[in-house]
Amino acid sequence: MKPAIAYYRVSTDRQGKSGLGLEAQAEAVQNYVSANGYQLAGSFTEIESGRKNNRPQLLDALSECKRIKAILIIAKLDRLGRNVAFIANLMESRVQFVAVDNPHATDLVLHITAAFAQFEREQISKRVKEALQAAKRRGTILGKNGREVLSQQNKQAADEFAAQIAPTIEQLKAEGFTTERAICAELNARQIPTPREGAQWHRSSVHRLLKRLD
Repeated sequence: MKPAIAYYRVSTDRQGKSGLGLEAQAEAVQNYVSANGYQLAGSFTEIESGRKNNRPQLLDALSECKRIKAILIIAKLDRLGRNVAFIANLMESRVQFVAVDNPHATDLVLHITAAFAQFEREQISKRVKEALQAAKRRGTILGKNGREVLSQQNKQAADEFAAQIAPTIEQLKAEGFTTERAICAELNARQIPTPREGAQWHRSSVHRLLKRLD
């Protein structure tokens, strides 16, 4: 069997400790490894923002790939980064890698995907800055106090949403859907809306909801 090295990345230390995000990545990689005749020889986990290019765990993963002549496997391309130059440099490292969400992507497709991810990140940053400037013009208190006010507002909204959906969760549990995975699948199957319009339920969001209800 061909050796493979897995690389996982989450953006926050909290996600790293809780396993949220990592579990889904590991499951996707393991399914790909099993279906394509690879043997997982090791894994490396990075807790770092996708905006940053300093990735010591990724460098270690690449070194290990070169040492044992293994392929680098990741769950999604955006786990590597949202920077075109970073992806280009990685592709020139001469280590074969595959993104499970697009395993047959050519070099051109990878560049285009990375370019769109970088554009999206830049647009999000721009919108956040514009929103902060607009809030400042309206007299909204920014800085630490502003963050505390916003945090309190977000918490209140989350509590209200949890209270509204609590009967649905209890009904699902009564029907035998008791695990986070099962509840998540049923919420999506029954098209139960999430707090964010147009979004789908994920195990991480179900986890947070159940924790809030507890």
